[in-house]
Amino acid sequence: MLVPFWDPTMVLLIPAIILAAYAQAKVQSTYRRFSEVRSASGRSGREIAQAILSANGISGVGVEPGDGFLSDHYDPIHKVVRLSPHNYQESTVAAISVAAHECGHAIQHARGYLPLQARTAIFPLANIGTTLSWIFIFGGLFFLRGVAVMGVSLLDIGIFLFSFGVLFQVITLPVEFDASKRALVQLNHLGLVAPAEQEGAKKVLDAAALTYVAAATAAVLQLVRLLMIRDRR
Repeated sequence: MLVPFWDPTMVLLIPAIILAAYAQAKVQSTYRRFSEVRSASGRSGREIAQAILSANGISGVGVEPGDGFLSDHYDPIHKVVRLSPHNYQESTVAAISVAAHECGHAIQHARGYLPLQARTAIFPLANIGTTLSWIFIFGGLFFLRGVAVMGVSLLDIGIFLFSFGVLFQVITLPVEFDASKRALVQLNHLGLVAPAEQEGAKKVLDAAALTYVAAATAAVLQLVRLLMIRDRR
């Protein structure tokens, strides 16, 4: 989301860059730490996910291994919880915490959680808008100044498209926080974590949540920066 040219407004992005770096380091260090702590239940991430889905009466949602490190996610279109290989196979505090979090999204989907529905609906616009926005932004700034489409400048069109990506990041925050809250409730209510593991599970989920905070912060500050550039020109 960073524009590759220098402008005094780049200063606005410094806090976001620092927060993003910290969040990435935090999630990796926390995940590595609790990936070495075996779960007292002895259940793998796959088994934990299946137990949570079953306990909540959620049928038709599969649990599959995904590809790549920390590639865990819930696919609401195909109704699949995909866990990265380690989290799918292993029985660690980190693995079961991540599995429970993704099941939190499946529970949101089954219960009709409004922010998840909104995020799913806006995703295509956010994906396309974020990609196309920079074409219009660069065109409006450097190559086609003064050119307008139906009276609207290219820069304004680019900012409008970019705003869909910002909205997506902002909506993501309550979705992720709620999924983590649901995960902890499920782990405790179903007895899937020992009392001594609860703090570790919360640390894993809190560290992961910080990455979404960093992404939303970067998106909002980038939008503010673009608006400042537009107004100055």
